[in-house]
Amino acid sequence: MRDTTIAHNYAEALFALAQRANDLAGWEALIGGLADAMGSDRTLRLFLESPRIAAADKNKVLADAFKGAPRHFVLFLQAVVRNRRQMLIPEISAAYLDLADAVERRVHAMVTVVREATDAEREAIAKQLSAAFGKQVVPHLSVNSAILGGVIVRVGDSVMDGSMRKRLGALKAALAAS
Repeated sequence: MRDTTIAHNYAEALFALAQRANDLAGWEALIGGLADAMGSDRTLRLFLESPRIAAADKNKVLADAFKGAPRHFVLFLQAVVRNRRQMLIPEISAAYLDLADAVERRVHAMVTVVREATDAEREAIAKQLSAAFGKQVVPHLSVNSAILGGVIVRVGDSVMDGSMRKRLGALKAALAAS
């Protein structure tokens, strides 16, 4: 719980810096890319979490890695490392994304489809969901052939099941009840 609060506080500070720089999306890509790299690159993660490597050395590597990034972003990362909170970067990234989503009126939807969707189908799904929710919807598609057809949409705690499997189950129950 405490780490979540700390990560949220750092995310708020990063968000304020990004707003001042008028580049929410750019900073979102930077912190998200670093968080993804920490999750996928064991060497980077071990480098950042090692107590044997001085914070100054870590900060030099980060400054070199983010040479083209905004100066305040690099200074933010260096402050995180100096305060020994670098392992919270993935949580900071997630909290930053939540803040950006709220400001930009954006929600993420987990959409289950029966087969891989084309780019046009993805755009149509996003457009229809955005109209239904009154916000910009970012669909995250997954494939599950067990639904037989249709889609299942999860946004937060809400689930909209428009799958053929559910419809057939309801039809079966109706026939059994008659």
